Amino acid sequence: MTGMALKTVTRTQGNNAALKDGSVTPRGYTFDFEEVPVLVRAFRRMVRGLEFDVCEMAITTYLCAKAHGKRFTALPVFLVRGFHHGAVVYNTRSEISSPKELEGKRVGVGRGYTVTTGVWARAILQEEHALDLSKVTWVLSGDEHVAEYQPPPNVVPVEEGRDVADMVASGELAAAVNLDVDHPDVAPLIHAPEEAALTALRGRGLYPINHLVVVKDELLEAHRDLAADVFTAFAEAKARYVRRLRQAAIAQLTPADRTYQRVMDITGEDPLPYGIAPNRAMLDLLVDHAVTQRILDRRPDVDELFAEGTRDLTG
Repeated sequence: MTGMALKTVTRTQGNNAALKDGSVTPRGYTFDFEEVPVLVRAFRRMVRGLEFDVCEMAITTYLCAKAHGKRFTALPVFLVRGFHHGAVVYNTRSEISSPKELEGKRVGVGRGYTVTTGVWARAILQEEHALDLSKVTWVLSGDEHVAEYQPPPNVVPVEEGRDVADMVASGELAAAVNLDVDHPDVAPLIHAPEEAALTALRGRGLYPINHLVVVKDELLEAHRDLAADVFTAFAEAKARYVRRLRQAAIAQLTPADRTYQRVMDITGEDPLPYGIAPNRAMLDLLVDHAVTQRILDRRPDVDELFAEGTRDLTG
């Protein structure tokens, strides 16, 4: 007997493959997947219109949405992780030679100020390079998914008709965060960013969380078992993927696959742990930075960010 269908968006990737092919399903429910080729558009549709029952979402989009009363709640299913030292680029013809020298400058931002990659990249600039984020003017190339969010005064939209990538390429902007700039004069500002990221992983356990899963509050309230059952399905699909990674049994590795294998080599652990407990340090760190960067007005309790019935689960 087929269970209740959940309208679901999550991009196709290794840890979700068993969900997408139907070999893993949540007890009592089925996933009715909608494919959204540009995933960030699904985030916006969920934030602004609650269009899905279950939706992958960038974690700081979620933090901001939750702070503004959006009617969905996360599961501690952390679908995507990565490193962001390479997300800061600058014009090599400028006078900038180190991140600290961005103080007093204008720096472009890909899309909105609350984008997760941007939050982690600014945190790296602050923690590892002593950049005072308040002394930078952050120039946005787009708007925020959470329309109610009001950024701090040193965050401004790009002038109408201007292109942030072009402004970095021309040197009008000193640098940019989370922005693809295809120009020979533009390069990563942090030297050897991949090695810098792995050094941070080894030295202080920095392993950023990018995406999680949210579920409509209406459904969570009506079906008390739903959160745990969906969590369990995602965890089983991920476990199958990690076993394949450990056995090098994936024919064509994606860049994400290679990152997760590298993390396993360094830590000896599951590169995609689900649950609050194994991720508390990164969750606390991200929430702290969201407050520092004025994405959140106050610090929420981390456990309360996640659905009842999942707070003690790991997978």
